[in-house]
Amino acid sequence: MLEEIAIENLGVIRAARVALSRGLTVITGETGAGKTMVLTGLGLLMGGKADAGSVRPGASGAVVEGRWQVAARPAVAARVADAGGEVDDDGSVVVLRTVAAEGRSRAHLGGRSVPQGVLAEIADELVTVHGQADQLRLRTPSKQREALDAFAGPAHQATLAAYREAWAERGALQAEIDDLTARAAERTREAELLRLGLAEIERVDPRPGEDAELHALVARLGNVEALRVGATEAHEALAGEDLGEASSAVELLTQARRALEAAAHDDATLAGLAARVAEAGYLVADVATELSAYVDDLQADPAALETSHARLAALTALTRTYGETVDDVLAWASDAGLRLLDLDDGGERLRGLAQRVGELDETVGRLGGEVTAGRTAAGERLAGAVTDELTGLAMGGARLEVEVAATDPGAWGADQVTFALVPHPGAPARPLGKGASGGELSRVMLAVEVALATEAVSTATGATTAVLPTFVFDEVDAGVGGRAAVEVGRRLAQLARSTQVIVVTHLAQVAAFADAHLVVTKSAGDAGTVTGVEEVRDEDRVRELARMLSGQEDSDAARKHAVELLTTSVVGR
Repeated sequence: MLEEIAIENLGVIRAARVALSRGLTVITGETGAGKTMVLTGLGLLMGGKADAGSVRPGASGAVVEGRWQVAARPAVAARVADAGGEVDDDGSVVVLRTVAAEGRSRAHLGGRSVPQGVLAEIADELVTVHGQADQLRLRTPSKQREALDAFAGPAHQATLAAYREAWAERGALQAEIDDLTARAAERTREAELLRLGLAEIERVDPRPGEDAELHALVARLGNVEALRVGATEAHEALAGEDLGEASSAVELLTQARRALEAAAHDDATLAGLAARVAEAGYLVADVATELSAYVDDLQADPAALETSHARLAALTALTRTYGETVDDVLAWASDAGLRLLDLDDGGERLRGLAQRVGELDETVGRLGGEVTAGRTAAGERLAGAVTDELTGLAMGGARLEVEVAATDPGAWGADQVTFALVPHPGAPARPLGKGASGGELSRVMLAVEVALATEAVSTATGATTAVLPTFVFDEVDAGVGGRAAVEVGRRLAQLARSTQVIVVTHLAQVAAFADAHLVVTKSAGDAGTVTGVEEVRDEDRVRELARMLSGQEDSDAARKHAVELLTTSVVGR
């Protein structure tokens, strides 16, 4: 519910703040006074397009602020939180829209700057606007279907939700089937390449790290003489006996050790050094022994070298294709084996998907039939309810027909819903969007909304009442007068028993049914034309109704008629 709206420098309105309440609120005023600016301001709060031309001349920008009560709408409160805004402790949230004279606009929700699209999102939950330019809402088949589904009630909507869930799952599975089928040849080629690769690796049968071992072996076998010379010279230097005048490393270290030990009794430091030289001697002797054994074992083996080269060539062929090292090749083989299992399972996967799609086809067919039956029954009830309402709206003899025709199954069922209006007996039924004038469409819209609201309240249980949006009607009474105007007012008041209804009207017969009556006034001053909005009660309200009736607010006849309208509206509710 919209609790309050404040407007600054929008059109002819310099500053106005209007408190709104539940029930029927009417907005009246002289032609050109600025009634539509109130709706323009509301449109901005709903995320509508900003127009710099609507900024009051001479002002730097326009500001519209509204306070919505969202305590009963958790989805809206959640969206506010998602956008970073805050809902006040009393369950209300402030929406602010500014429009600069240069054309830029900004939107704020719950104290946080947001894109204007966020305001449009929450507006879908909070308000429904009907005006001469907004009747397109009922002209489209999709919106007519939505209205019929809403009228059909919670049980029907639950069936429709189950249908949509099954339809979505079937669509996802069918897309997977189509993908698997389309890529069958590609999957076969991939599987064949994987098999060839695995067969090649299996034939070579590499071991982890084998390539590194072979490189070392080939380097050793291919340089036997150089290795022999190097090892022999090192052995001679460390422990050789035929060195001429030179002594071996072992002999020299032995001499050093003995010299240090002989002098060690005079200095403890030399004793420690003697021990370290002795350790070095033992180490050099061990290395000399190993070098001797190495030289004895080092034999040229041309056959082994050729075999190693051949094996290394086979491993190199694998690493060119499947990785840089043999370990990479083995990792590829492991992954390829798993992928091949997945590819070979494609046929089984297809069979499983096809079976599930068959089950879903049965579910979709069954639920689709139930949705069709629900819409057909609801269409008969809605047509009867709207036709009854039209009789009271000076459209006697007119009737609404709701056609539920079979069509190809889709996300919303297998039905084409069409609202058709028969304007008078004997006339052909024509789709509502083509066969109704603006005034007729306005009254049909009002009749539909009253029927929907009545159904929503009748399905509520206990103390719980349906949470309906705020309805805004802009001159829904266009083209009517007399008794029909009274009936329009009566039905707006009936709708307002269930929710908040705001109506811009020029008919006193409609305004007399209001719970709150706001008047837009225009005056000229030094600062130019100024428009204000104020609520009228008692005698002031009688004067406004008299003005609307005759254009003369002080006319005794008009005032008497205004009082009669007020009295009749209270009795007639």
